[in-house]
Amino acid sequence: MAHLLGGEALHLEYPTHVVFDSVTIGISDGDRIGLVGRNGEGKSSLLGMLSGKIEPNSGRVTQRNGLRVGALDQGDTLDSDLTIHYAVVGDMADHEWAGDARTRDIIAGLVADLDWEATVGTLSGGQRRRVALAALLVQDWDVVILDEPTNHLDVEGISWLAEHINNRWSKNTGGLMVVTHDRWFLDAVCTTTWEVHDGIVEPFEGGYAAYVLQRVERDRIAAVTESKRQNMMKKELAWLRRGAPARTAKPKFRIEAANQLIADVPPVRNPLELKRMATSRLGKDVIDLLDTSVSFGPKQILKPFTWRIGPGERTGLLGANGAGKSTLLGLIAGTVEPSSGKIKRGKTVKLAVLDQQFRELDQIGEDLVREVLGRFRTTFNVDGKDLTPAQLLERLGFSSAHLSTKVRELSGGQRRRLQLLMILMDEPNVMILDEPTNDVDTDMLAALEDLLDSWPGTLIVVSHDRYLLERVTDQQYAILDGHFRHVPGGVDEYLALRSAQGTGSGSNPSQSSGTDQAKPAGPSGAELRAAQKELNANERKVSQLQVKIAKIHEKMAGHDQSDYEGLGKLTAEISELQDQVDELEERWLELSEIVG
Repeated sequence: MAHLLGGEALHLEYPTHVVFDSVTIGISDGDRIGLVGRNGEGKSSLLGMLSGKIEPNSGRVTQRNGLRVGALDQGDTLDSDLTIHYAVVGDMADHEWAGDARTRDIIAGLVADLDWEATVGTLSGGQRRRVALAALLVQDWDVVILDEPTNHLDVEGISWLAEHINNRWSKNTGGLMVVTHDRWFLDAVCTTTWEVHDGIVEPFEGGYAAYVLQRVERDRIAAVTESKRQNMMKKELAWLRRGAPARTAKPKFRIEAANQLIADVPPVRNPLELKRMATSRLGKDVIDLLDTSVSFGPKQILKPFTWRIGPGERTGLLGANGAGKSTLLGLIAGTVEPSSGKIKRGKTVKLAVLDQQFRELDQIGEDLVREVLGRFRTTFNVDGKDLTPAQLLERLGFSSAHLSTKVRELSGGQRRRLQLLMILMDEPNVMILDEPTNDVDTDMLAALEDLLDSWPGTLIVVSHDRYLLERVTDQQYAILDGHFRHVPGGVDEYLALRSAQGTGSGSNPSQSSGTDQAKPAGPSGAELRAAQKELNANERKVSQLQVKIAKIHEKMAGHDQSDYEGLGKLTAEISELQDQVDELEERWLELSEIVG
């Protein structure tokens, strides 16, 4: 594949540290690259050098002649005096952009809920971010570089963006580089993952799931120095393989190898044991919302519904921005009064909320981290072990040096972790997490999930990160047109319901007068039976081919080792059979996703 963009011996340093010493990388036609790594390791700096916004201290950036590179960085560069219309499509005539299917789709997917003629200066930060993303995507680029594009997008917006990226270029053309903490998005669009760490860029084949597998294997080999990280990633892998087979549809790796890695790994969590512990702490009554509704003036936000929240429940809440999720959380927390119905709370309920603000931390900004931790109990039980606050802090990615840091000097991600730690150490038995992934990198998300696995209480999570929702919760509910309903099929069912209802964030300025027929929510019964039948046959064929390969290996072992021609023929036979196995395994993964 043709070279598009790259860097040779890139060196970048700041007064306090060296970010990259001598990094050489390249992007070719068809590459879809996701960048992962801890906050501060240089992901955004690498994107900045490749897009030409940051000049390396030495080395050079190379690119194909005439290459068009479009970049979305984390800064806001929009002119506040422009209208949304002009910011997105410029001075293009209405019939030009309205006649382009891709432009119409981008507008519908990102800014349909905004007043087309409103000025950018009247928008919120999240709305400005969506306008900037739309303005980038409507243009033609050979390489698109995106730095946290999923910020301020809801589940539907993220799903739309993944579909747009996958259909933007024809096969083996164009290039994508993306930094995001949304692991579902990484799996959905990326074929290669680059881990940025310790001043280097380490490539892995596949999206996030494949990266997890390969990193586990790397860590397993270096178990002496990486034992803590290895255990966490093996646990992550166990969930990937057991709980969500659709996640492995993209990566190309041996099923047998994955199964061997997780053979001795216990389930991610023991729901029965956690529920027993939660019941002992909470009793049977937690919070009951009985025939409850909420209206603000003439507008009804939540229509009458009943929800009995039980001990040990782990629930994810889904809904578009403005659907009423925050209102529902307010009902549970007691900060919003219902317009009708009643709310009953158990006598032993001790509720805590991790919200999107840092109000508690703002009040203690001048305190040292060690002083904050000293106000809590001296031990905290996790997985049956008593850990000190400092040990818990280390588990959440802090070093001992951070104990002497003032709270106000912590980064956004560190403040989020300290906020969570303070809540856990206060030992609530009902916890609400409102967008807990903000300012947190993928390593930290894995640590957070690992900690929540052993937390014995009732957990309610609101997040646009579908990976986190499916990972830490056991059931999902959705708010659709003011109705509160259970969605047994999780995020996929929710998206199908939204699509079938034809609902969106608002009116689309380019929407045609015709109506599109809703797509079916999933495969029919006949299709499922056919897929299951093919899946079973596929497994038998793979087993037969593996037996044949094993026999040829035995034949090679007893063959005259000086007969190079004969050995070559046997090797060719093995290669041909292995190709067939690879094809069958790829099809097996596709069928597994259909069958679920």
